[in-house]
Amino acid sequence: MNNKDLDTKNVQPEEQNAPAATRAQGTPRAEETPINKASQQATSADAPDIADTAEVPETSGAPDAADASDKPKILSAEEQLAAVNDQLLRALAELENTRRRAERERSEALKYGAMAFARDMLSVVDNLQRALKAVKELTDDALPETATAMLEGVAATERDLLTSLQRHKVTPIPAMGEKFNPNLHEAMFETPSTDQPAGTVIEEIETGYVMGDRLLRPAKVGIAKD
Repeated sequence: MNNKDLDTKNVQPEEQNAPAATRAQGTPRAEETPINKASQQATSADAPDIADTAEVPETSGAPDAADASDKPKILSAEEQLAAVNDQLLRALAELENTRRRAERERSEALKYGAMAFARDMLSVVDNLQRALKAVKELTDDALPETATAMLEGVAATERDLLTSLQRHKVTPIPAMGEKFNPNLHEAMFETPSTDQPAGTVIEEIETGYVMGDRLLRPAKVGIAKD
């Protein structure tokens, strides 16, 4: 084998390997070109920062407190039982008060229901007493028998009427010689008196009456003064 043949063999591998080397050392890849790098830098510069653009919701305790206050409070079984028990006790107390009030009104109606009628009958008693007082000074000889019998009938009527009023707890108010009581007496005049202390009833003009513990009519009186 001569030298020419050796040279030919040695050259062929180099020629065959040249395209591969050329491909390996050829044009740079698109992402590594200066244009692409500049465009990537511009894109990254123009893109907003996610941390800067993200909106952070503002938190406040007021809305949460309002929502919590608007929500109905859930009571436990013990609390609900206590509330129902309290309402029941209040209802029973109100019912008892109503019953007592109705009983008191019924009792007062039975006891004082005839007050208006009794007050009207007092004028009848006054007229009978005035008639008897007018003829009291007359002697039996000055009156005929018929008049005497009539007066006896008037006196009997007065006694029966007063007895009937007393059965319904209508009683006269004591006045003569008593200390003046504005709750029971009505002063019509004052008279200087030497033998009675001031404020003492010295004259009774009209008899007063009470029905139980209630005043039907005050006694009209005259009282002594200094």
